[in-house]
Amino acid sequence: MTLKTAARRSRHLQMGVPAAVLGALAASFTAAPAHAASPQDSTPLERLRVAPTRVLPAQAAPSNYVVAPGDTISSIAGRFGLRTTDVLAWNNLSWRSVIYPGQTLKLQSSPAPATPTAAPAPAAEAKTHQVVAGDTVYAIARKYGTTVDAVLAANGLDRASVIYPGQTLRVSGAAAPAAAPAAAAPAPAPAPAAAAADASHVVVAGDTVFAIAKKYGTTTQTLFALNGLGPSSIIYPGQKLTVRGAAPAAAPAPTAASGGGQRTAALTPEQAANAALIIRIGRELGVSDRGIAIALATGMVESDLRNLDWGDRDSLGIFQQRPSTGWGAPAQIMDADRSTRVFYGGAKDPNGTVTRGLLDIPGWEKMAFTDAAQAVQISAYPHKYGQWETQAFAWLALYG
Repeated sequence: MTLKTAARRSRHLQMGVPAAVLGALAASFTAAPAHAASPQDSTPLERLRVAPTRVLPAQAAPSNYVVAPGDTISSIAGRFGLRTTDVLAWNNLSWRSVIYPGQTLKLQSSPAPATPTAAPAPAAEAKTHQVVAGDTVYAIARKYGTTVDAVLAANGLDRASVIYPGQTLRVSGAAAPAAAPAAAAPAPAPAPAAAAADASHVVVAGDTVFAIAKKYGTTTQTLFALNGLGPSSIIYPGQKLTVRGAAPAAAPAPTAASGGGQRTAALTPEQAANAALIIRIGRELGVSDRGIAIALATGMVESDLRNLDWGDRDSLGIFQQRPSTGWGAPAQIMDADRSTRVFYGGAKDPNGTVTRGLLDIPGWEKMAFTDAAQAVQISAYPHKYGQWETQAFAWLALYG
């Protein structure tokens, strides 16, 4: 072959073969450097292997957080490993509250509330109150500006104790200005009370201890004590019960004496069944009578003790728990047994630590009745729970 022919063929190859192929051919003829990796180190599988994904732990919660667009309380709580209910409580918010960009939220509880122990000061003024028909410990405590727990402690009583007309109770705190003259008026009352002590009621079909107590302006516990009965006792038509309190005409007295707008209600069979369920589960979990009464009052406020399949936004069930805030799937919340256990919370809470039940609230036993319920529910109307305190203990005695 002549030199001219060879040159022509060389130009033909350069023009007809793509540059990428020429580059690859050139690379195949290039000797590997002495330090190149061995075949084992350059296996394609090794080069393609992806490092396992690491799950990042929740960020440490700062003391304050500025809300950004798109934030929700639950998303903020989840980001920092907190419970939605805690974030709501720390910021005095309810499930209905709306947050907005730029708003500053507290993400840590402040220890400041622990200082309200300055309340013992009024206890220095020891006062006494003589119980009259229709009195309750709650009404007495409210009248003298103190708490139920303070009255019980001052008199060596507990939640199961029975008070009776003529009994003298020590009360803490100064009486309200208007209460002083009113306390003097009932002084001559012992005579009518003594006359009423001999009053009796003959049981008729359909009677209940609670209905009889309400009719005569007294309490179920008083009737139990006067007649040697207990919560599990059965009454029957024709049975004569000793009653203490005003005659039937004075039935409105409990409303006036109860103070603080205490409310009462006779339960339907459906409501009574739900009340019995709440009591049974509370007993099973070892919850105190006061804790069970708080659960009963909460159920009454939220749903009238009915297992509702509707409510505000997505609220459901006896305690109006919301799927969107972590209380469970709709079917779980509509399971009255499960939703009651979630309300109580504690070590056996079906929701684990996602939500916070009554037993998870630090110091709930020493909190005011309505405050303990509010700590769980985070309601826009916290005062309503306390209005059912007296009635809740009556239901506990009836259905427990």
